[in-house]
Amino acid sequence: MRITKSEGGVGAHVDEVDLSKLTADQTAELDAAWAEHGVLFYRDQHLTPEQHIEFATRFAEVDINKFFKKVEGHPQIAQVAKEADQEVNIGGAWHTDHSYDLAPARGSILLAREVPPIGGDTLFANVADAYEELSEGMKTTLESLRAIHTNADVFGANTEYAKKTGDRIANPEGVSTVTHPVVVAHPQSGRKLLYLNLAFTRYFEGWTREESKPLLEFLYGHVSQERFTTRFAWQPGSIAMWDNRSTWHWALNDYQGHRRLMHRVTIKGEELTAA
Repeated sequence: MRITKSEGGVGAHVDEVDLSKLTADQTAELDAAWAEHGVLFYRDQHLTPEQHIEFATRFAEVDINKFFKKVEGHPQIAQVAKEADQEVNIGGAWHTDHSYDLAPARGSILLAREVPPIGGDTLFANVADAYEELSEGMKTTLESLRAIHTNADVFGANTEYAKKTGDRIANPEGVSTVTHPVVVAHPQSGRKLLYLNLAFTRYFEGWTREESKPLLEFLYGHVSQERFTTRFAWQPGSIAMWDNRSTWHWALNDYQGHRRLMHRVTIKGEELTAA
């Protein structure tokens, strides 16, 4: 097994490995690399649904998404799809999965089943490096703050997003709102992370939305700078395995008229603590 750091701002490529036949030592090496690099990329891993689930549960229990359509016969696997005649994709903005939960998901393992002939890449961003490059004054300010995360205006009943995604998104009764520290410690590496995201963070605790907006917009722009990001081009059998605490991701919606089908297994994390 060979692990090579990505040329972009986050992630590493893992080659010469069959994820359906991992040894305990390889699993431990991948676990450590995941914490270090934030996202791991694999090619030519044509796993069955059972193998996909078994690989994910080497790292933690499955955290079943409350809103995504499930793969038939495998409720642990969320179906992330866009048909050729659909205009809106799933995940089409900077976000991190499950930040609206009290114990956010540790990570997501996305397997490409069917990809368009061109387009449909995913961007990833490094919130650990982005935090470290902030000024000391900004770090001090952020470390004193907590932020409100909610999915009510994304997955809730009658939202524009819910209307546009149709039957791909369901269960509006499952929406939730939580508060997290803005700067958290990574549970494995201990690195300080900027824990905010465009899709689900709404405002700072004790601040108004209007007061929060300029600082949030500055931070979103800071994290999304090219030097912190990596772009991954999918092929059938490709896997991206990202850490939901230390990275953001954005599924690009640039393949109109073509189908894209992905299978995602998300695994459980723990409640985050202030750094």
